[in-house]
Formats: sequence, structure tokens, C-alpha cells
Amino acid sequence: QVQLVESGGGLVQAGGSLRLSCAASGSIFRVNDMGWYRQAPGKQRELVATIANGGSTDYADSVKGRFTISRDGAKNTVYLQMNSLKPEDTAVYYCNANKITLNTGFVVKDYWGQGTQVTVSS
Repeated sequence: QVQLVESGGGLVQAGGSLRLSCAASGSIFRVNDMGWYRQAPGKQRELVATIANGGSTDYADSVKGRFTISRDGAKNTVYLQMNSLKPEDTAVYYCNANKITLNTGFVVKDYWGQGTQVTVSS
């Protein structure tokens, strides 16, 4: 069984910082691309940032220069450092792994965590 467990969300004032973590657990051989998405009330889920297995990154224009995605391959963990937070960053943040290969050879695609709430007050 595979799990993506997010942590680090919370309430912060505008201009503040938060660091999200997402750990993939289970009998995992390899995790490919990982990323963070968010969904605000009444809006569609949107990409925040992704990081490939090799380390290349991609960001939504709205977070460039403020957010940094990183990963620890040995721990199958991805992080999102969020600085200079704005009220419009308020959303549920979801971790995603586009492909997880288990030790058995079984492949899980497009796997999601349960989400963590980030609220930025003005």
C-alpha cells in the first residue's frame, strides 16, 4: 500500500512563510515526478510547482520567486517552501506523484495525497 502524507499547512499572516512536506511511504522502488497543486474554494485545482526525478523544476507564474520546490530522493519526500505569502495563496494544497513504482514492479500512476489547508490572513 502506498501513501502520500502531507504536513506543514496552517494559518499565517500575509508576508509570512510556511513549509509543506509530502512523504511517500510503502514498498517503493522509485517515485518519478512529484508536485504540488492547490484548490481554492470555488476554483479548479491548479498546478503550483513540480520537480522531476532528475531535479528540474517548474512553477506557476503566480508563485515564481516566492515558492521553492525541492525533494529528498532517499526519503521519497517533496517539500514546498512558501515565502511572501499572500491571501490569494489560501487553498488546500495537494501533493502528487505522477508515477510510483513499487518493489513488486507494480506501477501506480497519478497518485494524490489527502491535502493540507493553507490559510493566509490579510
